[in-house]
Amino acid sequence: MGPELTNGRGTGLRRPPTIRPDRVVAVIGPTAAGKSALSITLAEQLGAEVVNADSMQLYQGLDIGTAKLTVDERAGVPHHLLDIWPVTAPASVAEYQRLARAAIDDILRRGRLPLLVGGSGLYVRAVLEKFDFPGTDPALRDRLEAELAETGPGPLHARLAAADPAAAAAILPGNGRRIVRALEVIELTGRPFTAALPEPVPYYDAVQLGIDLPTGPLDERIARRVDRMWEQGLVDEVRALLGQGLRDGRTASRALGYQQVLRMLDGEYDDEQARAETVRATRRFVRRQRSWFRRDARVCWLDGADPDLVRSAHAALRAPRR
Repeated sequence: MGPELTNGRGTGLRRPPTIRPDRVVAVIGPTAAGKSALSITLAEQLGAEVVNADSMQLYQGLDIGTAKLTVDERAGVPHHLLDIWPVTAPASVAEYQRLARAAIDDILRRGRLPLLVGGSGLYVRAVLEKFDFPGTDPALRDRLEAELAETGPGPLHARLAAADPAAAAAILPGNGRRIVRALEVIELTGRPFTAALPEPVPYYDAVQLGIDLPTGPLDERIARRVDRMWEQGLVDEVRALLGQGLRDGRTASRALGYQQVLRMLDGEYDDEQARAETVRATRRFVRRQRSWFRRDARVCWLDGADPDLVRSAHAALRAPRR
């Protein structure tokens, strides 16, 4: 989906605010709120480069359904960590952390500003904070993976909800790999998965700009976005990805829109049902994103519908730190 912002280059700003040369700016918030559009404008005005923090835009070929900006829509702004994994690869937050920090450090060395942009809360936190991941146990992981293959993610998510309601609220019920990881950590540590996460200690000096809309307007925007995805050829995109192993990708096949189209191709949904379920699932996901990001008092929240959004973002970047 292309940028929805209309006031980007005509803000009347004479110069960008002063940004420390070692600072990272994060543009975060729920799906469809306007993060990509704002990031392009800020990047052009501040001499910045974008580092992707959308977990599904890491996958090659997941373009339409993730609203990945096209090359033209990126307007010459360098983008990092798009299209780095095949659809068969499982997601790895630890690997993403390594790659994202390498990209950010390189941008800083070159005297540019890194813009970390996306709505995947755990990925953002893993980059911006001192974040070491709990260990793993191959035998325990194999047992949980076998249970996932036999029963599907539903019963495992219910178990997670009983053991750690906060973790269950933050993880999609269909995201089997994340559910398995949370249950593994709970069994290994004897503590809730959320308790195993470290207290936030900054890794970078960062400013976090949260972009959001009231629920009603954002719900409407999500519905329009899903309609556009169908018009742009999401179904054909999914068909093409089948030849690249999409069904075997435990993470990519669960992406919003893609799992619904797969079920349509399997005869479980008709076209109208697949669209409607994509809208419903995206709205549920937005509620989880809000729950995650709103817990962080350091985020400066901006109204994605503000006609002066760019000016407001600049003001937030100039404001004294909390």
